[in-house]
Amino acid sequence: MASTNLMYLVSASPLCYFSTQKLSSSERLEKRKSVFFLGNQTNFSPWLSSGSSNLGFGEVKPNLSSTRGLRSICFFNAGEKSKKESGLDWPILKRWEVPWEWQTISLTSLACGLSFVLTGLVEATAIPYLGIRIEELSLDEKAEILFVGQGITTAVVLGVIYGIANSYQPLPEDFLRYDLREPFNLKKGWLLWAGVGLAGAVAAIALTGTATSLFGGESPKRETDALVQLLPLIGTSSVSTACLVGITGVLAPLLEETVFRGFFMASLTKWVPTPVAVIISAAVFALAHLTPGEFPQLFVLGAALGLSYAQTHNLLTPITIHAFWNSGVILLLTFLQLQGYDIKELLQST
Repeated sequence: MASTNLMYLVSASPLCYFSTQKLSSSERLEKRKSVFFLGNQTNFSPWLSSGSSNLGFGEVKPNLSSTRGLRSICFFNAGEKSKKESGLDWPILKRWEVPWEWQTISLTSLACGLSFVLTGLVEATAIPYLGIRIEELSLDEKAEILFVGQGITTAVVLGVIYGIANSYQPLPEDFLRYDLREPFNLKKGWLLWAGVGLAGAVAAIALTGTATSLFGGESPKRETDALVQLLPLIGTSSVSTACLVGITGVLAPLLEETVFRGFFMASLTKWVPTPVAVIISAAVFALAHLTPGEFPQLFVLGAALGLSYAQTHNLLTPITIHAFWNSGVILLLTFLQLQGYDIKELLQST
């Protein structure tokens, strides 16, 4: 009877215990006992007096007024399950934890732009100073100089970004992240989603080009396009082709994706949702190429790069897409050049 009376007190107390685990009757009894003795035991003195009438065969009449001082305790461990079952935990909508304010974003973006321009000016000034005459160089030597120049520019601009970011150490683990692990993970595999993003980008750019040609009239001239300026080097030799692939397929993607996606787009998610940040960064990416006639295609490419980065939070994903896109164009033009096609005319007609 003493144990019966004790269980009555436990069931009458304002304590609760909830768990998603299924327990046996003996385990539930132990849980209830442990929760019971977490309460303020001095409040049970009217019930558990030293007399035998309360714990013996007599009728127990609890003083309900004494229970007002009891503390209610509730254990609940179903939070993780509820979160997983909600269906709202989509990686592509997840924002980054941004450690800096808008002033840092503005000044860093300005510093990147200035360093890009100033590095180019310094390189152009240094070449004649070093006694190098561009007009006397072979095509292979010109390609090598372009490769070295792009390498210096990439190092300087990335140095600006990482120099500023290091002052905010430790950075969140998914910020400016290059991670080779789990390339084919269904949720965040960088190589898997690079393939998905590349296929989507090719299809979207093809549709955009078709729509532009149908509704936009005559295609704009591309005399100032960087690709057109590289045409004399395409297909001339294996050295020039390797240098061009290194520039467009390695250095340029590393630089542009770190700046536009890794820093700029991720930073915007502190104030706007991730899809909005993707759109803004894609527009800035397209404008930065200074080719108004190619804005629709570049915007679509930038959106595909941004969405792929939002899915994986790994910069290797957009870098891989960008690298395959750029180097694929160079290799295709090289092949067409070797087949006797006028690639400049082909570019003007596309």
